Amino acid sequence: MGTPFAPWALSGESLACLVRRPVPRRPLPDGLERVPGPTLVAAVSYSGSPVGPYLELAIGEPARLGLRPGWCITTMVVDSAESRLGGRLNWGYPKDLGTLTWRSSGDERELHWVERDVTITGRVSRWRLPFLLPVRSLQRRGDGPVVVPGRLRGRASLTTVRVTTGGGGGDLHDLGGAHPGVHVAGMRFLVRPARHPFGFTSSLRAPLRAPEPALFLTAPRPSEDLLDVR
Repeated sequence: MGTPFAPWALSGESLACLVRRPVPRRPLPDGLERVPGPTLVAAVSYSGSPVGPYLELAIGEPARLGLRPGWCITTMVVDSAESRLGGRLNWGYPKDLGTLTWRSSGDERELHWVERDVTITGRVSRWRLPFLLPVRSLQRRGDGPVVVPGRLRGRASLTTVRVTTGGGGGDLHDLGGAHPGVHVAGMRFLVRPARHPFGFTSSLRAPLRAPEPALFLTAPRPSEDLLDVR
């Protein structure tokens, strides 16, 4: 299995926004509890990663694992089989393969997810501020709930992010609309190895990988459940 172990250092640019949803559409994995707050929507073009360039769309819900708050990624689609495999084995991200396109035209950026007809657009501002932000994901791997620490830095500018969902939007249709968001240029994202929770505030280093019983080790077609609009 040639997929690199954590940590992963990634670079690129992204659009992200927070969306208030009337009712969360997907349950959280066992061991995680939902907390009040908006849904995170992120569209990312990675120009550099341990598995090469790829595109990603991620949707996260505010959650907690014990007393640890963070984002639980409940939907994640990528266009790289290596990224899918590494994301599932290293951290338990629910990555699926999909057809994604990224358009960069002047000051506009756009990510389109073909199977679900979901489009995320935003504009780039010339006024940017540097930032450094610790991030934390809460996921469930084959060996149980894990904390995924990370660090994000880059140059951010405020923008309006528009999410458009077509007939295949399914459980994502209520994300549609214009939302306050950010564009991040010169992004550097470090995703550290997963950790098992221990006690109330500390964590123990977890095995670098955990098996995914339902994971196909060959490159699958875009999952049929991505096309399910029930």
